[in-house]
Amino acid sequence: MARLREGTATSAGGIVIRFSEGVPQLVVGCRKRDRDGVTWTLPKGTPNPGETTEETALREVTEETGLLVRIVRPLDSIAYTFVQSRTRIHKTVHYFLMAPVGGDLARHDHEFDEVRWVGFDDAAALLTFQTERALVARAATAAAGGPFPAAGQSQETPDA
Repeated sequence: MARLREGTATSAGGIVIRFSEGVPQLVVGCRKRDRDGVTWTLPKGTPNPGETTEETALREVTEETGLLVRIVRPLDSIAYTFVQSRTRIHKTVHYFLMAPVGGDLARHDHEFDEVRWVGFDDAAALLTFQTERALVARAATAAAGGPFPAAGQSQETPDA
């Protein structure tokens, strides 16, 4: 049996969080796969030449969700391995906590068949991949403090 070639890949994406009546929600997307299968996942993608990880995350999230977003702070990275064209690829995806600043989910690109806001509890049951479910659980902690400060504002509150 022939050995698989080895390769690496890097992507970047985001967990976009909004607060609806004080309840945090995040954006997930659905891709239809072979026959009846679907994959629910977080927005992410591959860097263009010369892009930073942050630039890739902002561009990919905007393209895949239709939302204009800003980075609140970096989150964890996830790593996994898959086989494609007789190559075992070791992939790392860098994620950022993000807040929407405009746009519309209806403007998402062709990479997702559907994009929607979901609550964190729903996301845990909906997301296909365990690595993303674990990351979303960690992001829920960041969302527990309520809406994120506007860009340029401190996370700290002044003494009363």
